[in-house]
Amino acid sequence: MGHGPKEMFSDIERVCGTVERVTFQSPESGFCVLRVRTKQGTLMTVVGTAPEINEGVMVDATGQWVQDSKFGRQLKADQLLISQPASIDGMERYLASGLVPGIGPAFAERLINAFGTDVFEVIENEPERLLEVDGIGRGRYQKILAAWSEQKTVRDIMVFLQGHGISTGLAARIYKEYGNESVERVSRDPYALARDLRGVGFIMADRIARNLGFAQDSADRVAAGVEHVLQEISREGHTSYARNDLQKRAVELLEVGPEAVRQAVDTGLAQGRLVQVEKVDQVALLVHHRAEKELARDLLRLANAMAFKVTADPDQAVAWVEGETGLVLAQGQKRALHLALAHRLVVITGGPGVGKTTLLNSILKIHLAKNRKVVACAPTGRAARRLSETTGLQARTIHRLLDFNPGTGGFRHHRENPLKGDVFVVDEFSMVDAKLAWQLVRALPENASVLLVGDVDQLPSVGPGRVLGDIIDSGRLPVARLDEVFRQAARSAIVTNAHRINAGQAPLPGGRGSAADLEDFYFIEKDDPDAIADLVIDLVAERLPARLDVDPIEDIQVLTPMKRGELGAVNLNLRLQKVLNPHGTSIVRQGVCWREGDKVMQTINNYDKDVFNGDIGVVEKVDAAQEELLVRFDRQSVAYDLTELDELMHSFAISIHKSQGSEFPVVVMPLHTQHYMLLQRNLLYTGVTRGRRLVVLVGSRRAVQLAVRQTDSRLRVTMLKNFLTWEN
Repeated sequence: MGHGPKEMFSDIERVCGTVERVTFQSPESGFCVLRVRTKQGTLMTVVGTAPEINEGVMVDATGQWVQDSKFGRQLKADQLLISQPASIDGMERYLASGLVPGIGPAFAERLINAFGTDVFEVIENEPERLLEVDGIGRGRYQKILAAWSEQKTVRDIMVFLQGHGISTGLAARIYKEYGNESVERVSRDPYALARDLRGVGFIMADRIARNLGFAQDSADRVAAGVEHVLQEISREGHTSYARNDLQKRAVELLEVGPEAVRQAVDTGLAQGRLVQVEKVDQVALLVHHRAEKELARDLLRLANAMAFKVTADPDQAVAWVEGETGLVLAQGQKRALHLALAHRLVVITGGPGVGKTTLLNSILKIHLAKNRKVVACAPTGRAARRLSETTGLQARTIHRLLDFNPGTGGFRHHRENPLKGDVFVVDEFSMVDAKLAWQLVRALPENASVLLVGDVDQLPSVGPGRVLGDIIDSGRLPVARLDEVFRQAARSAIVTNAHRINAGQAPLPGGRGSAADLEDFYFIEKDDPDAIADLVIDLVAERLPARLDVDPIEDIQVLTPMKRGELGAVNLNLRLQKVLNPHGTSIVRQGVCWREGDKVMQTINNYDKDVFNGDIGVVEKVDAAQEELLVRFDRQSVAYDLTELDELMHSFAISIHKSQGSEFPVVVMPLHTQHYMLLQRNLLYTGVTRGRRLVVLVGSRRAVQLAVRQTDSRLRVTMLKNFLTWEN
């Protein structure tokens, strides 16, 4: 041993030695904590990722030293190379580690005594000699050979992958995905990594492919590049794209000639991976084309079906509802109720305060009186909870309603196994993208009655498509648009200003004049970004909790137009974490500090964990030893290991896009001209309508004016409207 602190805590970035103990290893992610004995005898802690690891193996780890508050000095390994043990002690420890079922310390010692340092050579090349060892019969012999072969395969795969510029962590994920076919699959088509493994984009797959010798103009590379461009286009909300524009973007990305790209598009079309949209010169990925085309067909089928027979006189139904509820419906609501009783599918749209909820409850009351089963759903957990509160029904998210099947990678409910129910209500439909809308509608039973409720003037869905807008613009489906603001709602400055914004008028600043003057909406004018950020922090941490008796983490939500920049979600989250949750057990991953008590949001749909994009929770536990977070969402606690933290983001502040479908007691929204590219009317309108009790805008008057004036110039390229129009 004999080595002091200087060796232990020097700034080296490499540790080589024998694994003395595997303190922890996750079979799912491959994350491991190892105690490694160096050749000098020093015992060190190494953390990293490997597909399988056993005591006794040799490791060569490179990375960065970190000081863990609980576990001390650790080497966080970016690269973890594993090789067979070289010493007698290492070989014995390796064989005794549980590598082979039935070989414990006693049999490991017998093997070492029988063959010494040649034990691995014997297993590899003269395995029949194992039968010479007392106690090893045919059964144990076969187990040893099988386990050895599997370990050798894993090692060979890791050596191959790491030899071509693939990190240990990614190599472990590749092995988990492809198993023993990893080398063959990656060698044949490295670009498949971008399709099969989340977080591996085209750029990373392209780098691996170039290391494997793929030429810049290889057909595989150009084909993958074209699909990558279409995927990037879909992230902008488009479901298809003009062929010429697609080819230009692909030429720029790939730095190849236009003929190679044209051929790749032709090949993709011929193989069915890409689709030429009929009647227009548009190209789409198969999944988006199929979703919009089949969605159009199913919507029209529902709309044209015979409606439930409620009453010969719809005015009688209106009078009955008014008598039951004690409410008097406005003329627009009565017309909409007539429409809903006359058609099997109806769209209900309108801004805040126009009576959508009253209308919906009136329609449902009639159906429930006829003993019809009503099923309610919404795109997000928060939206589903709000729907439950306003209707008294047990609403679920669309994903939970459709019920994900891990075995097939799809939903359990679909055309062949439809949902059960008579009347289906889908709230916040403006944020449902084309693929999810298709999956939901094709799972509805043939006799279903459907109410699609949403505000078409809000931001469109985060995912590709413009479903609600396309349905309304097509003119092919029954639409009830409510536009009369009720007197009680008109007293709310949030409602008043939302409608002003939607009409292209600047919001009234609030907080002035009589007691009746705009008390739930304030605009605080500041021009300097530093001053805006400081005031946002002060409002959230001090002023608003003191004045309104609200919890700054649970009740106040900061909404911002963008992620980056001084007033972006990333920076505001850092600052808000420091003042709202500065203490407690924490863990740092890729420069991000995760702490018990942090407010976080799920950023992708994870069907295995039953959490979905937009779900907000709180970190209730940080396990630094296993590098794991436990996050409490509304209905459940969910564990995240080291490799899954990229599914989460801090959500003290979130983008306005991420707030869709949610409602918060208090909203604080910074606006500045540095957000210029994102300042749009529907963005400001969406942000303002997220607040229930109070909305505070903090920023420059010019930014507000720009947002009000600018309608979205970047219209989405979608085909649902066309398909609805073209269908007979």
